[in-house]
Parts: sequence; structure tokens; C-alpha cells
Amino acid sequence: MDTVHNLSNLTVLVTRPEGQQQALCSAIEKAGGRSIHMPLLNIVALTDEQSCSVIRSTIQNLENYQQAIFVSTNAARLGAQWINQIWPQLPAGLSLLAIGPTTAETLNKLLGQPVTESPGGKGSEELLALPEFADVGDKHVLIFRGRGGRELLAETLQTRGAEVDYIELYERVTLDYESGHVARLVSDNSIDSLVVTSGESLDALMDSVCDNKEEICLLPLLVPSARIAQQASRYGFNRVVNTEGAGEEAIMAALGEL
Repeated sequence: MDTVHNLSNLTVLVTRPEGQQQALCSAIEKAGGRSIHMPLLNIVALTDEQSCSVIRSTIQNLENYQQAIFVSTNAARLGAQWINQIWPQLPAGLSLLAIGPTTAETLNKLLGQPVTESPGGKGSEELLALPEFADVGDKHVLIFRGRGGRELLAETLQTRGAEVDYIELYERVTLDYESGHVARLVSDNSIDSLVVTSGESLDALMDSVCDNKEEICLLPLLVPSARIAQQASRYGFNRVVNTEGAGEEAIMAALGEL
């Protein structure tokens, strides 16, 4: 049975990219709260000829890998689209792994294959603790991700003896808001909590608040991991809540506590 949360006194600013906010906003509204959506990043699939050529070539050689890791729902969605175009059936011996249950669910739905997940969706650190990565000395690993991003996953696997390649499927584009927009949005809607689900989004938020950083930092901020919580503290947020995952269930539980 789903946990019932009462958010009747809460107005939440949700900063997920456009098209990825619906489930969380609906859950907040269903629990009696009010959600305001302000995307900070756009997720843009790489469609230029050079990028597509590299992606296609890598997918065509998927049988050379023993493990495929998907770091986000965007990586799962776009990666699965490419895989389904080229492989009617996945190569034998390829294991699928995902950071977090939402990414795993997306991948399983699109590819119809079992997916090993980091249960809390807490990031690369939790995924690396899985037994599947205890002995990777003879493994060739492919990481599906966006352009840029953290190197911890690849670097750690390489130190454990794995051969690691990236396949980059999308880029994150920061949305620009005019000076004072965020502060007005917070004030006009009596927003009393913020949800930020990535380090890039937090950077974009702080870039956009300009001269109102002290005011914004007074609001409770919900983030999905200890790493981003530390990042938020460095920015000056007084109350940072680590939801220990970026999925709706984890965020709703934390909002319920507020």
C-alpha cells in the first residue's frame, strides 16, 4: 500500500526538466500540496551527424561489453531507443545496471530485460557497492550518460581492472531567467520548499537567483544525495534535506516530514 502524505500546508518549487516533472507534481497535488514547476535545465538529445555516428557504431558493437550502466532516466530512455533500432534481441551475456529504481523501471519497460539497480538511487557510490562490481577485472563496461558529468563511476571501475567506455546521448542546456525571476516566483506563490534533483540544476538555480541568494537559502531544500547536500551547504542553504534518492517516493516522504 502506498504511503499517504498530507502536504496541505506546503507549496513546493519543482525544478526538474520539462517533461519529467509530471509524476512528482501530481503526487504533491494529490497529497493536498501545491506544486510550482520551474525547469532549470533542458535535456537535449544529441542528433548531429558526428554524435549519431559514434552512438550508432558503439551500439553496433554492444556484444563486446559484459555490463551496460545507465546513469539516469534520460540515459535509459535514449539508450533504449538506439538499442531497439539495432538489436532486436540484446547480446547474450550483457548485464543491464541502473542508478536508482526509476531508471531501472524505465529501462526494463523499454527493453523488456531484467535490470540490476542501486536500490536507493543515491548515485554512483551506491551502485559501485553492488556485488556485481566486486570483481570486474575481466569486464568491458559501457556507461550510458549525458555529455560531461561525473567521472567517479568510470575511474573506480578502471582502478578495479575493468575496461570502460562512455556513450554520450544527450546534453544539459541551462535555461536563463531574467534577474529577479526566481525571487518573484517564490514570493508571489508563497513557496516554502525547493526540490532540486541534480548538482547541475543546483548550480543553475544559484546562477539565476543573482542578488537574492540569502533569501532563497532560507528555504528548505530537498536534494537526492549527500554529495549534493554538501554542495547546497557550500552555497549557504540553512536547511538541506537529503532525500536519499531522486524518485517520487523518496521525495514525497521527505516532504511529508516537512
